[in-house]
Amino acid sequence: MSTTTDTPAVAPSGAPAPASGATVRARGTRLARLTRVRPLVAVTSALAVAALWEAYKLLGPAQGWAVGETRLLPRTTDLAMPHTWQVAARLLEPVSGATGADVLWLAVLRAGAFSFGIALVGWTIGVLVGALLALTMLRVAVVERAVLPLVVLSQTVPLIALAPLVRSWGARLEIGSFAWQPWMSVAVIASYLAFFPVAVGALRGLQSPDRIHVDLMRACGAGWGTTLVRLRLPAAVPHLLPALRLAAANAVVGAVVAEVATGLPGGLGRMILEFANFAASDPPKPWAPILGAVLLGLVAAGLVALLGRSLRRYRRVEVAP
Repeated sequence: MSTTTDTPAVAPSGAPAPASGATVRARGTRLARLTRVRPLVAVTSALAVAALWEAYKLLGPAQGWAVGETRLLPRTTDLAMPHTWQVAARLLEPVSGATGADVLWLAVLRAGAFSFGIALVGWTIGVLVGALLALTMLRVAVVERAVLPLVVLSQTVPLIALAPLVRSWGARLEIGSFAWQPWMSVAVIASYLAFFPVAVGALRGLQSPDRIHVDLMRACGAGWGTTLVRLRLPAAVPHLLPALRLAAANAVVGAVVAEVATGLPGGLGRMILEFANFAASDPPKPWAPILGAVLLGLVAAGLVALLGRSLRRYRRVEVAP
């Protein structure tokens, strides 16, 4: 009676043996498990962006690259593109040399909180308007054919040109003792960017149930409202959640750009405008509010993602808007 003992394969010339199928699957499982740790993915992504920044600064042309008067690649000089660690160090220094001046990161945090409040109002208005439009287009087919092209066309209007008009119209609005505040114009502009993905995503989600399921609800005697609540709204969740995250990011962008266009003080937009004057004397300083705006957009999208955790039972497959 003979026994056979499995021995690991040895590659010729002393090379290591190839990994077995079980080992490859184990490595793939560990990698997949790590990619599901969102904080780790976020930190890795931020480090990758910083590494890409430094790599381009090291290897890119000092004066950038332009075709005619169109600049395709930015300059890599310290004046135009400071090192990432210089920006980080500048955040820990006072905003200015004045006595009692706030630390730069604290000033950015306060401005970000102001912009976030306006963006939150704009996001709320945009979600309500977008959802109302989606329900109306779902209910009346002729409204969808008439309104949906206008909804898409509305996003082609330059925001920088629309902001002064909204501020001017709002300043003339008088309803009894109600006084239009400048920040309200910024919130309206933020909602202008936020409503579009919600309207399109919600409509697509509400129309996603199969025809046979809708006919089954009708055969059971369910009305339009019951079908909406029991069938269409749960089916719309995978479409609606990405739209809400995109709307949150759009609301932040709209608030910051509108603050720049209208000159509203107190927010990140005005801070970006003011700090741009220090680009020659203090190059890392203008990048602080820009970094704050990026983080504010990530926080807004992350809060919407937390909201989606309560709807996990409906998130079988999440669809990109």
